[in-house]
Amino acid sequence: MGNVKRASVGPQKKITKAEGERKNTPRLERLSRVQTTRRKFFQTAAGASAASLFTISGTRASGKVIGANNRLRIAVAGVNGRGGSHISGWLSQPNVEIAYLIDPDENVLRKKIEEVKKKTGKAPKGVSDVRKALEDPEVDALSIAAPNHWHSLMTIWGAQAGKHVYVEKPMSHDVAEGRIAVEAQEKYGVVIQHGTQNRSSDDIAGLHEAIKAGKWGPLKISYGYCCKPRGGIGHKNVGEPPKNLNWDLWRGPAEIDQFHPNFVHYNWHWFWKTGNGDLNNQGTHQLDVARWALDDDQTNPVRAMAIGGRFQWDDQGETPNTMFGLAEFPNGQQAFFNVRNVNYKGYERQVENQYYFEDGGKIVRGIYYPKGSDKGEKVNVPKGEVTPGGNWTSFIKACREGKPEMANGNVHDAHYGCVLGHLMNNSYRLGEKVPFNAKAERFGDNKDAAEHFLTLHELMRDGVGVPEDGAEYTVGPWLTFDPKTERHTGDHAEAANALLKDSNRDGFEVPEKGKV
Repeated sequence: MGNVKRASVGPQKKITKAEGERKNTPRLERLSRVQTTRRKFFQTAAGASAASLFTISGTRASGKVIGANNRLRIAVAGVNGRGGSHISGWLSQPNVEIAYLIDPDENVLRKKIEEVKKKTGKAPKGVSDVRKALEDPEVDALSIAAPNHWHSLMTIWGAQAGKHVYVEKPMSHDVAEGRIAVEAQEKYGVVIQHGTQNRSSDDIAGLHEAIKAGKWGPLKISYGYCCKPRGGIGHKNVGEPPKNLNWDLWRGPAEIDQFHPNFVHYNWHWFWKTGNGDLNNQGTHQLDVARWALDDDQTNPVRAMAIGGRFQWDDQGETPNTMFGLAEFPNGQQAFFNVRNVNYKGYERQVENQYYFEDGGKIVRGIYYPKGSDKGEKVNVPKGEVTPGGNWTSFIKACREGKPEMANGNVHDAHYGCVLGHLMNNSYRLGEKVPFNAKAERFGDNKDAAEHFLTLHELMRDGVGVPEDGAEYTVGPWLTFDPKTERHTGDHAEAANALLKDSNRDGFEVPEKGKV
């Protein structure tokens, strides 16, 4: 392989702020163009030592550095659905080879092997167990498109094997395993890039640089939407898994005893043991963008809650198809999120981000509206700094250079963005049933939250036709959270902390903290 290239780590000036304090001085002076994704990688690496990124090729505690003229060999885990996009993405890159395809479904695996062979003239190796591919010293990187419950464990195993990792969103299925994935990256020095393609957008990067510089005044609320029409999944009876499916490997770390066909191959998203609902499915993209716009020194929120339900469908799914979630950060900034996956006549699809400022101005769909005005102007800001070429190219470049900080959507941003969604989901999971009406919310004196929730409620009542006298919301409690320890405090702490880490099946345990 090529010569060792070390990550460049220099002295970093970290922005600090007393918890809860709101800075009102112009941000243009304290945030500059050089405070980009690359620098932020090291600023947010809590507890990471620079030494952990100085690695020697060929040792266990190092990510391979691939010379610019050498072929990069990738193993793709999970080749149905999104995995097909991974295969196409890597094959679009010069001097990149799909060395392994990994899937527990023999039929899916066989089909994808033939497709790759037809495109490239060479059949990749096919295995059902990711560990077989990780044992191969010629594999440089692992690309993960398996179900959510596998994401962190595969990421950790990949790092331990010295492989660079591209992992689909969400990087973690729960809060605690995401932190272990961060620890694995810090220890082994590999590139880990999150499958959040928006992180490769220099337009979004430029917008967020302008927001943080104070162009429109202090940001108050960063708002994400995941409102795309979906349908119910019905009910599937428990039974024997099909012979072509290795059920033991499919469930992996998830403690699931019984098979039903709604798990395979997509509807696992709507069960808590395997998925995270649309909030941390499609919504992970918009959650990540929402957190990205906040001040750079904001990592985790200090409290979060959610209200929602599974309306319109009488089916087997567990996760909500309708939700309004919110979180507050130490500096007072807030993140709102809206999930609305039902369908009805006149449905407005919204997969977007909006920004609300302290002076009453807002940015909606690329237009800035001053306070109280319905006449706006198109936002025009310089492009921001990202590793160019898009999500696939940026990962390949980072691997070739051996520089984790080049990843568009590094492991730290991946973790914090996922935590934001996990906390909202966990509030919902601890919620209680209340009548479906506009007074169901428990936002206290947060008028902004009440206003946005009312908009959602009216859409559900008038658009979907949810009856106010015959339906219920699930209203989650406010969960307080320590951003540093990543543990809950105060009311509901015991129940909330129990949801921070799923239990794992024997042989598929996520390592404990400090033991990666």
